[in-house]
Formats: sequence, structure tokens, C-alpha cells
Amino acid sequence: MAYRIYAADDEKNIRDLLKNFLQSDGYEVSAYDTGDLLLAAFEREPADLVILDIMMPGRDGIECVKELRKYSDVPIILLTAKDGELDYVNGITLGSDDYLTKPFRPTVLLMRVKALLRRAEMSGDKKSKGKVLKHADLTYSEDEHSVFADKTVVPLTKTEMSLLAFMMEEPQKTHSRDSMLDKIWGFDEDTETRAIDETVRRIRKKLSAAKSVVTIETVWGYGYKLSAAVKDE
Repeated sequence: MAYRIYAADDEKNIRDLLKNFLQSDGYEVSAYDTGDLLLAAFEREPADLVILDIMMPGRDGIECVKELRKYSDVPIILLTAKDGELDYVNGITLGSDDYLTKPFRPTVLLMRVKALLRRAEMSGDKKSKGKVLKHADLTYSEDEHSVFADKTVVPLTKTEMSLLAFMMEEPQKTHSRDSMLDKIWGFDEDTETRAIDETVRRIRKKLSAAKSVVTIETVWGYGYKLSAAVKDE
């Protein structure tokens, strides 16, 4: 059975591009000109992946992400019209899994779609394996698909959790951006590396809110590493 994808964008040419290109690769695609229409369709019949433009009439992409995350962990890709909108994105803790800046290459979009669907499928397949990772006060439970700071749940998206778990597998290692792109996003393109930076920023914010001693340090010009402070008694 083909994967079902819902897309919302108020620009007809973008809707047509998304629908035609993804359908040509075998996906079942429905495209809507507002986020409200997409949400209504999702409530009737959930999709396997959602693509949302940030700026749309009615509920914009940000509001749609918030609404979807109330009841679904469906993979979500956000589309931004220009770099300036990233300031808007960066000011909000989002539940999206990835984003692309317009204009984008359809082949890059396809890689993102395949990587997210593959990761979602693998996540479902691995639920019975029960991997547990620990670092300082953090615990990652594959069975529960959760990360805890002591006993506090850290509310991470699938992408955020996959990235943090990847780093927790080798907590003393400095991880390159290329290795993160390859492992988490499924490709090693040097475009859109800001997706890593934005994901790391959100993880840092959520770890801090959970009062974890763990943070993610930037290794300039290379990547990131985990760092744990000594907790005050």
C-alpha cells in the first residue's frame, strides 16, 4: 500500500509541484490550499506524512503543527518562503521533524520524505527490542519511545529523540554534522545543515526546561557533543 501524504500550501504552483512529483514516485498525495482543510482531512483519515507551508490563510503552518501534535506523532516537514521566516521558526518550540526553504529542489524534498518515512517505519519495527541508553541523568527507553531527565519526561519529537539517542549511544564522542545528516536525515547533503542546528537548539531548550544536567555543546566547524554538568546536592 502506498504511503499517504497530505500537503498544504496557498500557492497553486507549489501544490502542483508537490503532488505531481511525489505521485510520480508512487506516493498517494492530497494537496490543500489551507491548513484548516488539511487538518479536517487528517481527522477523517490520518496521513503517513504531512508537508506544511508556514504562512497560509487561516491557521498557518505553526498552528497546524501544534494542533497535530495534540494527538499524532506523524512526521511533519515545514516549508519556509524565505530565510527571514526562520527567525519566526527559531523563536518557537516546534514539533516539526524537518524544514525546507523555498525554492527547493524536488529531489531534496523527496530525500527528506523518504528519510522520515523510513525512520518512522523503523521506529515502529524496533519497539519490541527494548534498547535503553543512559547518560548522566538522562535515560532513553526505546520501548516507551521516551527520554527522561531523572523522572521527568522530556517532550521530544521523533527527529529530536532520534538525534539525542544517536548521540547517547556514544556520549563521549564528538559527532560531525555529516554523520548526523547521514544517520538521522538519511543523506549527507551539505544543504540545509541548519536543520541540524535548529533541532539541536530545540533539544537544548527542552533539556533545560526538564532541569537536566546534560546539554549539547557546539564544536565549531565540526559538529556537536554531549556535556554533563555536576549536579548540586
